[in-house]
Amino acid sequence: MLCAAMAVAAGAAAQFGSRGGFGYVEPNVEYDGRFVFSRLRYLSNSAWNHDYPRGDRHLERIVAEVTHVPTHTDGSNVFRLDDPELFKHPIAYLSEPGFWDMSDEEAASLRAYLLKGGFLIFDDFEGAQWNNMAAQMRRVLPEGEWVKVDVPNPLFDSFFRMETVNFPHPMFGTMPNYQAIYEDNDPSRRVMVIANHDNDVAEYWEWSDTGLLPIDLSNEAYKLGVNYVVYALTH
Repeated sequence: MLCAAMAVAAGAAAQFGSRGGFGYVEPNVEYDGRFVFSRLRYLSNSAWNHDYPRGDRHLERIVAEVTHVPTHTDGSNVFRLDDPELFKHPIAYLSEPGFWDMSDEEAASLRAYLLKGGFLIFDDFEGAQWNNMAAQMRRVLPEGEWVKVDVPNPLFDSFFRMETVNFPHPMFGTMPNYQAIYEDNDPSRRVMVIANHDNDVAEYWEWSDTGLLPIDLSNEAYKLGVNYVVYALTH
């Protein structure tokens, strides 16, 4: 199923051009209630835009092809952390949090977003880069406790039943470490934040139409992304 859908994504890839350089942002999609991939932008000279916009757009194509989630496939969003428009979108993605920084106002806004029901995905960071991400998150949710998650977990079973989520980092070959923050630190409640530590899931999405990375691993990365979207929209 995913391989066929990836062909659709591949056919559209030429529309997106090359990876955006620092500061490059395409126009956001006008809000109409449909799912749109929404990426968080921090310091303009940082790495917020890794895998943008191709990875974002490819995941949207897969979500549209394999689920019944109403989805935009003609664009994606980039928001500042304190942009009030972010509150219209229940899922936010932040790349390279090992280099992430923010103002106090942005931290307060992101906290409000998460407490109101937002779901945040951290991706594309390795090793000791965890320390900066965790330090920034303490400014957002000082009460939040990180919990290691693995299968079985509703997060990995919301659409595709994944037997494992231990597919390797596409560039470094490290095995991932998935950590979550639950609402009220209660594992019976919803996941508010998921961190794909020691992995770069969006790298698989971005290059899935090129043959650069193994198809079976790209499929696993798409399954994980679709599960995140469906989980966030149903919890």
